Amino acid sequence: MAEIQYQILQTPLSGASVILVVWRGLRYEDTGIPYPCPHYADRSVHVTGTFGTGGNCRIQGSNVDVSPTFVTLNDTQGNALDINTPRIKQILENSYWVRPNITGGDGTTNLNVYLLIHTTK
Repeated sequence: MAEIQYQILQTPLSGASVILVVWRGLRYEDTGIPYPCPHYADRSVHVTGTFGTGGNCRIQGSNVDVSPTFVTLNDTQGNALDINTPRIKQILENSYWVRPNITGGDGTTNLNVYLLIHTTK
């Protein structure tokens, strides 16, 4: 169980109202170090990689600033963001922190989680 650091990727649209954050190499029981993005309500998450048997990436958020307690976020249809196949989903809630949590999998589970943020800045 490790906490995986995120990277902010530089893209041709960086600085032009788009931020792309990635957590790479997440394995079963890993969590991503939370990314703060409270002033960006338009966010989607893309999970790629090898899920393995029972692989699941839970997207979580928190509004607690110090020692946050995390809860499962939802997609725009109100479904919990428990992602067990490669896909892109929009995040419904606007939480202060966002992080991936790998809650299922096996020895082959190896996931990358991309958080796309659109801002009007």
